Amino acid sequence: MQRTHVFIVDDSAAIRSRLVDMLSRIEGVDIVGEAATANEAIAGILDVRPHGVLLDLNLMGRAGIEVLRTVHPQAPEIVFVVLTNHAEPQYRTACTKAGASYFLDKSCDFERVPAVIAEIAAQPH
Repeated sequence: MQRTHVFIVDDSAAIRSRLVDMLSRIEGVDIVGEAATANEAIAGILDVRPHGVLLDLNLMGRAGIEVLRTVHPQAPEIVFVVLTNHAEPQYRTACTKAGASYFLDKSCDFERVPAVIAEIAAQPH
């Protein structure tokens, strides 16, 4: 069975911990990195080249969408899942244009994260 590598980007340690806990229950999924800032995320994602990235838009310093705009052109094979409290249509549109494959609202879609990561894991990579 192929392993699926996931990188988590969120400025909240509590959210990152909750995501690690959720995803560690999925067979074949490995958390290969975490970041709290955009700069850490860009460096880490480009270094480990995960299959998927869970990305919050609200980061300290720079916005999460800047991570997407920087990394996606350099690594278009990485599947980006935006997980944010900013679920307004303009954010969804901007993220989709920048290369996000999924856009989830933390307030109502958080529990969908394992299913989305399982979808990514089921794709050939």
